Amino acid sequence: MKIEVWSDYVCPFCYIGKRKLEKALESFEHRDQVEVVYRSFQLDPNAPLNASEDMYTTLAKKYGMSYEQAVQMTEGVVQQAKEVGLDYDFSKMKRTNTMDAHRISHFAMEKGKDKELTELLLKAYFIEGKHLGEHEELLAIAAEAGLDRDEVKSVLESDRYADAVNADIQTASQIGVTGVPFFVLESKYAISGAQPDEVFAGALKQVWDETNKSPLVNVGGQGNACADDSCDI
Repeated sequence: MKIEVWSDYVCPFCYIGKRKLEKALESFEHRDQVEVVYRSFQLDPNAPLNASEDMYTTLAKKYGMSYEQAVQMTEGVVQQAKEVGLDYDFSKMKRTNTMDAHRISHFAMEKGKDKELTELLLKAYFIEGKHLGEHEELLAIAAEAGLDRDEVKSVLESDRYADAVNADIQTASQIGVTGVPFFVLESKYAISGAQPDEVFAGALKQVWDETNKSPLVNVGGQGNACADDSCDI
């Protein structure tokens, strides 16, 4: 079973949704036959690399609310994160453009390190408050994921994999993705958002059952039968 996950590294529900999917897979009996592929999505493709405002100010402006209301709004997200073992700190989060992070994730996929890098990028942003727009931070994270620092530096200093990122985003648009996380199972079943655990568990079972039905085995050979308007008489 193939599961494609569209997400962005600055999306708080993407990390929460990742944990929920992982939890569902832990108890899924066919988990060893599931391939999870992370696809690129940018919530704000026009975001600057370096924003001067803190996250609360950004949210207050975006949603037309006070600074205090923005702080309060994030408390619910922080609690949801805690429920899956994540300790979010919005006061440390740094708004930035995620194109470079997505570009090196495609490089990591070629090297078989995309799962490690995805986890470390999300952890760096939401838990450690690191700046995902700064190349030195990205290089350090990539090296921790097991990637060659010089190779990653070469990628960052070019525009390599930008087409791959944009292709993922275009595909998302074509299939109607308007928000992330967005999970596509076997190219035809979708889960939108960080749904409750039972939704992921139920979807895994349903999709597996529907796509892995055993073919009928003819154990009696060919006997007399009718087909269309004729019979074996």
